[in-house]
Amino acid sequence: MDKNFEGKQFTGVIKFTPPLYKQRYEFVKDLVRKYKPKKVADLGCADCTLLWMLKFCSCIEVLAGLDICATVMKEKMHRLSPLPADYLEPSEKTLTVTLHQGSVAHKDPCMLGFDLVTCIELIEHLEESELEKFPEVVFGFMAPTMVVISTPNSEFNTLLPGVMVFRHPDHKFEWDRAQFQSWAQDTAERYDYSVEFTGVGNPPTGMEDVGFCTQIGVFVKKYPQTREPVQCEEPTEAAYKTVFKAVYPSLKDEKYLQNAVVCEVMYRAQIIKRSLLHHLLSEYDEHSDDPTERKLKLQSSVNCCSEDCHMLPVEKGMEPFVSGNVVYIPLRKIFSFPKVNQLCGTFEKFCRLISGKVTLSSDCSAVMLNIERENEEN
Repeated sequence: MDKNFEGKQFTGVIKFTPPLYKQRYEFVKDLVRKYKPKKVADLGCADCTLLWMLKFCSCIEVLAGLDICATVMKEKMHRLSPLPADYLEPSEKTLTVTLHQGSVAHKDPCMLGFDLVTCIELIEHLEESELEKFPEVVFGFMAPTMVVISTPNSEFNTLLPGVMVFRHPDHKFEWDRAQFQSWAQDTAERYDYSVEFTGVGNPPTGMEDVGFCTQIGVFVKKYPQTREPVQCEEPTEAAYKTVFKAVYPSLKDEKYLQNAVVCEVMYRAQIIKRSLLHHLLSEYDEHSDDPTERKLKLQSSVNCCSEDCHMLPVEKGMEPFVSGNVVYIPLRKIFSFPKVNQLCGTFEKFCRLISGKVTLSSDCSAVMLNIERENEEN
């Protein structure tokens, strides 16, 4: 159902809070939170609002949208692109979002392998010939683990002012609960799914007999299969046109992981350096040439720095020190910070990721930071 149409029809008589379209989307999000699918496809994705909401679900790695009208998708598809913050702090998960133009009556291999397929307010827009092919495409060919189909409940229409036949001029039909459940149960039986019925949009008190405004069927594929799968004709070529694709930065991509590690290394190294220099400037007597006192001051400074940051156990003798105009911060020290440790996993990988990206001592055991640069900044 069109969002603008909803607002006009329900105002002053029945007002859904939140709006009905949001309730449908929240229903899908609740299923995603519960079952944690990795690959989700939205058929009839229209302006991509549901896809945009789902891209924030941490379990999802692949999102795909399909709609017959590319123009509608293109109006809002920019929302599916990564933001600058996604590059500054890449996620640990991978996420690929793709939009396709095409009909749900056609098969395309790009729609195989999905865990969840949603069809929100879609089937009532299909011509009779398309509706006949729809079950074979979705349940027979795509065969996802779960399918969610929502459609208007025509029994609720008597409560909606101005609705004479259908709620939207593009609707080809609107089913009552018995019609939808009969179609859904026949489809589930044919393709070896179970189906449960629910809905969103509660009726007014005292009129519960009309049911939900939007009726929903949740189909779940039976495992193990109790019969031979329905044979579907394999498509010979792609039927859809890809109109959008975005691959989000991820720490699983080594170039983003390397950047994250280097940034964290420099951040931690600067904290240690500044803390060390601060204590040296405030506590060290410039006229003292006693090397023992200098060593004690340095050790005291390092201890103060360590108190400010949670660290993993680190070997003795791996403390930062100053030589000339350079602060040396052992790599083992930096690797002991939990975030660095978690990003890299092993010290060997840590060394490989920062090699050539930060200035290291001649034996590659410590990060080198110049004191003069610190003085210029101050």
